[in-house]
Amino acid sequence: MTHRIRVVGLCGGIGAGKSTVATLLAERGATVIDVDAIGRQVLADDDVHAAVVAEFGNGVLDADGAVDRKALAIEVFASEGRLADLEAISHPAINRELDRHLTQLADPTESAGTLLVILDMAVLVESDLGRLPNGRGYREVVVVEADLEIRLARLVDRGMTVEDASARMAAQADDAKRRAVADHVVVNNGDEVELAAEVDRLFQQLTSDPVTSGARPVPDRCTPGD
Repeated sequence: MTHRIRVVGLCGGIGAGKSTVATLLAERGATVIDVDAIGRQVLADDDVHAAVVAEFGNGVLDADGAVDRKALAIEVFASEGRLADLEAISHPAINRELDRHLTQLADPTESAGTLLVILDMAVLVESDLGRLPNGRGYREVVVVEADLEIRLARLVDRGMTVEDASARMAAQADDAKRRAVADHVVVNNGDEVELAAEVDRLFQQLTSDPVTSGARPVPDRCTPGD
């Protein structure tokens, strides 16, 4: 049987429900790669760790000398441009790890038929994450959306202050820019039952429509300031 891999980028503004959609897709049989988790893991790599300390100082380390992600986030979101400084360090390392995962999944000895792979990532249109030079990255995009006031309420329920939540939302691309590169849009303004129905529809499309990987260019990236 011919082996094919369909790689789809999944994104959405903070609080939109992207991770919930990823979980629902996994329950339906998709292979989900948590790109944000890889981002946390690479902070422990020696070269990334050293570069982060050189850029942001020892104040972002915990008592054991590991990168304290909360302290790092405070530093990153405190000043304009600091997020880009962190991404310049971490994103190449994340893409290398993604390449390793996708290369293994694309091996026909590992699986047969068409494999649906979802790259679950917070920043897709804002970055080059998942855009791999060898062409093995995503070529389709799913965007999860929710109204801004609903997203803000969800983030406050998680324990964020309104100010912190608003700053993080503002640091990301807006809905219009995400929608501009979207092949599929999932609206998550309702309850869990409504979202599950939306994901059922999406999964049916991703597993029955023709595989587009390699047939369309990688969507353009944009930046929040564009």
